[in-house]
Amino acid sequence: MTADAHLPVLLYQAVDALDVASRLDGTFVDATFGRGGHSRLILERLGVRGRLIAIDRDPDAIRAAREIRDPRFVPVHARFSELEATLDALRTGGVEGVLFDLGVSSPQLDDPRRGFSFRLDAPLDMRMDPSQGASALEWLERADEAEIREVLSNYGEERFAKQIAKAIAAARRGGTLRRTGELAAVVAAAVRTREPGQDPATRTFQALRIHVNQELEELSLTLPQALAALKPSGRLVVISFHSLEDRIVKNFMRGAARPAVPERLPLRARELPAPKLRIVGRPVRPGAEEVRANPRARSAVLRVAEKLA
Repeated sequence: MTADAHLPVLLYQAVDALDVASRLDGTFVDATFGRGGHSRLILERLGVRGRLIAIDRDPDAIRAAREIRDPRFVPVHARFSELEATLDALRTGGVEGVLFDLGVSSPQLDDPRRGFSFRLDAPLDMRMDPSQGASALEWLERADEAEIREVLSNYGEERFAKQIAKAIAAARRGGTLRRTGELAAVVAAAVRTREPGQDPATRTFQALRIHVNQELEELSLTLPQALAALKPSGRLVVISFHSLEDRIVKNFMRGAARPAVPERLPLRARELPAPKLRIVGRPVRPGAEEVRANPRARSAVLRVAEKLA
């Protein structure tokens, strides 16, 4: 691990869960390269004939990935939903482990050009890949008030979604909604109260980011692809940071860990189809020391499952 590498949340727990040591010459996927904290640790543990495929939709992350000079390492600019196509193009023939570290990364939050943070005044962008799709500003300019309210409620679990949507619509008409600072001020004026220590704009920015990048849809599409790509005993390791994405991961793993039986079909126990996954251990959360060192870690949850033969 280089000294200047960004340290991800639950780094060692996540890479330990991949069980690289048991498959030194296998192929692994870091599906969220970020700035390479997971990838560098995996490469430290990987055998000389092993292979690591690192995927990220953020061009800045891919530029950072291409600075790693290692013949075992293959960076790919792609979205979650392109996992199957990516692995097919690389002719992997199955992989030993897939790791997801979901959500927005610290470098994205801390770069004012990206517009992810209400703490840094910047253009309202929020796209993981600024070269694709509509920015948050472009969506807010064309969405009607009801659509904005629905996004804030569904993706931000914002109880003041109606008031905020109304305030956004008014600010948009007045031409005062082009930057993150302006949006944060609009939200603060519309929200009557908030939990201690939480900025009034937190849930709004989360909701817009998730919607603009279709994060939950991408996650729902990629989990079955990851399961299909795994070899028997291969590991699926996922770190999530809020309840919406964790619910998707938990329900997917639990569903795949149960036999798929059509309703009302009478079957004996020995006739039940085998489950596809085995859940490994209990969910893991950061310890107090890690949360003190990195407050963004406080909501992280690590889940692990293993593919059955």
